[in-house]
Amino acid sequence: MNKLKSGLLGMAVIALSAMTSCTQQGNVDLKNMDYEVKLDDENEKLSYAIGVNLATNFKQQGLDKLSMEAFIKAFNDVNADTTLLTLQECGTVIQTGLKKIADAKAEVAKAEGLAYLEENARKPGVTVTESGLQYEVLVEGDGPIPTASDKVEVHYHGTLTDGTVFDSSVDKGQTATFGVTQVIRGWVEALQLMPRGSKWKLTIPQDLAYGARGSGASIPPYATLVFEVELISIEGK
Repeated sequence: MNKLKSGLLGMAVIALSAMTSCTQQGNVDLKNMDYEVKLDDENEKLSYAIGVNLATNFKQQGLDKLSMEAFIKAFNDVNADTTLLTLQECGTVIQTGLKKIADAKAEVAKAEGLAYLEENARKPGVTVTESGLQYEVLVEGDGPIPTASDKVEVHYHGTLTDGTVFDSSVDKGQTATFGVTQVIRGWVEALQLMPRGSKWKLTIPQDLAYGARGSGASIPPYATLVFEVELISIEGK
């Protein structure tokens, strides 16, 4: 959260410095303003680029419903040295606001994940384990089953519940090899149930996947994950 706060404040400082001439015009209705940007003008192009970066960053953080009136007043107040909040107070407000947005997103993600799991569990052929892991046997293998100390070679295709692909050895055309316990909990459990040669579809609850932290930009916090996993080989077996 501190990194997010610092990033937002840093971008705001840059924008405030670069857009001084614009804010001196007073109150501006940004949503309805009719202004043609001249990209052949170096300052206008720079100002527009900074605006795009700032707005994109805000939107990605869930800050797409900001009051434009208050936002522009802040620009004007900085230029006039009459801000209503200190930078330290702004930092606290931003951190609190971002936490509320993150908490709201988390509740939505959890609810959507549970709804998806409940619906998927009712499908024919889906087995639900005690931990909540769900799997469907697509191809039944007849080889040995890995143990926690084994290293395995697999092909996999991973998506979010909406079908968005976040990682796929199949798409890369390259199998993956790793220790059974070197992956997320849902995989650790599934691999120790799969005979070699099997191909399973795994639906992994968020608490058996990446949970609150998510993973990079492609897997959001509290995401339920769906994998097709083919167990190709077990080292030494």
